[in-house]
Amino acid sequence: MHIKKIQRLMAAASISLSVSAALMAPGVASAQGTLRIGMTLADIPLTTGQTDQGGEGQRFMGYTVYDALVNWDLTSADKASDLVPGLATEWKVDDADKTKWVFKLRQGAKFHDGSEFKASAVVWNLDKLLNDKSPQYDPKQAAQGRSRIPAVASYKAIDDYTLEVTTKEPDAFVPYQLAWILISSPAHWEAVGKDWNKFALQPSGTGPWKLVSWTARERAEMVPFKEYWDETRVPKLDKLVLVPIPEAATRTSALRSGQVDWIEAPAPDAIPSLKQAGFQITSNGYPHNWTWHLSRVEGSPWNDIRVRKAANLAVDRDGLSELLGGMMVPAKGHVLPSSQWFGKPQFDITYDPEKAKELLAEAGYGPDKPVTVKVLISASGSGQMQPLPMNEYIQQTLGEVGIKVDFEVVEWNTMVNLWRAGAKSDQVKGANAINFTYFIQDPFTGFIRHLDSKLTAPNGTNWGWYNDPEMDALFQKAKNAFTPAEQTKALQEVHEKFVNDALFLYVTHDVAPRAMTSKVKGFVQAQNWYQNFSSITVE
Repeated sequence: MHIKKIQRLMAAASISLSVSAALMAPGVASAQGTLRIGMTLADIPLTTGQTDQGGEGQRFMGYTVYDALVNWDLTSADKASDLVPGLATEWKVDDADKTKWVFKLRQGAKFHDGSEFKASAVVWNLDKLLNDKSPQYDPKQAAQGRSRIPAVASYKAIDDYTLEVTTKEPDAFVPYQLAWILISSPAHWEAVGKDWNKFALQPSGTGPWKLVSWTARERAEMVPFKEYWDETRVPKLDKLVLVPIPEAATRTSALRSGQVDWIEAPAPDAIPSLKQAGFQITSNGYPHNWTWHLSRVEGSPWNDIRVRKAANLAVDRDGLSELLGGMMVPAKGHVLPSSQWFGKPQFDITYDPEKAKELLAEAGYGPDKPVTVKVLISASGSGQMQPLPMNEYIQQTLGEVGIKVDFEVVEWNTMVNLWRAGAKSDQVKGANAINFTYFIQDPFTGFIRHLDSKLTAPNGTNWGWYNDPEMDALFQKAKNAFTPAEQTKALQEVHEKFVNDALFLYVTHDVAPRAMTSKVKGFVQAQNWYQNFSSITVE
């Protein structure tokens, strides 16, 4: 990729747009102990429990206001995050029947409305997602949460602080699945007239933050929940303010002008000048890949492995790194090469345009007959990094070997809906790839949900309708691996097939750059999609 092309794309990415009037609203002025964050999202995430807008929605409106039975350890920047007790203090699969799990629940935890957390609340919350005959069933939350827990067959309260979950088949990844399910207050739902719209205005979870007000597409305000069950995570701030600012250049301008204190994903070309101006830039490797998920429906050009491999060999990742100011790790597969699940794949993902042209020629394509693909992309969104300039860059570099790319640009929440609809849906308008960044910090979410033949729409998020009995068998092997060593070995085999069969267009791994004023203290950037805001202060 020529430097002039890179500079042209960087300039396009830096076009400044007007800052949302929300930033100028009364009460937004910086105060001691108030942290104002510019999110990449275009709207406030769903507030009722199961958040929308992907991992960033969960980051800012999920693990702030709510807890899961199983939480993530967000205390360290130096090691990969692992699961820790949340509203469950311990869990165990039955030795004699691997479809039964018992969760011992936390005593003394309270919801923001003052009601007690008990096992009945967990049953109630699972029903709101899985039982469409229950009064509290919520289609909006079900759309976000149902696909996260495909293993769950049934559940019941054994007593006030013991829950039993039965799965459809043995599945070692149940704790990871339940880490996605956030617990809302049944008592508060009753108190607001059994109305989720009213609940959304002033929700009640058990999390360290209470949401006190929000306005769609403008702002949300949270204050500490002083009675939070984990004293180490009671927030030190007076207030946390979330502001949707989907454009990178606008977020960067808002930080420079003092309208926010912190921004997600600053414009890459602005990072050197932000550092020079005294702003803090934080980043850390974390389990997140930036991919094109490929359609495998009949007629898709991606059904030919030669085309899939050619596309992976056609991406100049070093040039893309220059575009992103070095804020990336070039992809060699679905997970980072340092991951315990990487294994030893034979296909080496590198930049080799001549080999890419050879593979396309073998597949019957050439200068007079390019491969034509249509890709769904978003202008912003959770974990999407800098989607417009990045996709324009890939469009050019693929074009240089004979792959013609057309884009369908949609808003992020629309993109999430199209991802759930799957490649066979008329809603995707004939697209045969979708640029979706993936959370890969747990085995189910990182691997299985994308390619399990049983998890095509409406049962899950196998977007491309991929169906390979060999992969399904590898998934079964992994789900039946209940010891860490067995699980690691099984997942290495899974990942080797992901790479050797070039099942995605692998581009990069994100390092989650953030920019903030020097007044922000105490932030530890975990190797995780989620972050702990409770330790932060603002001078």
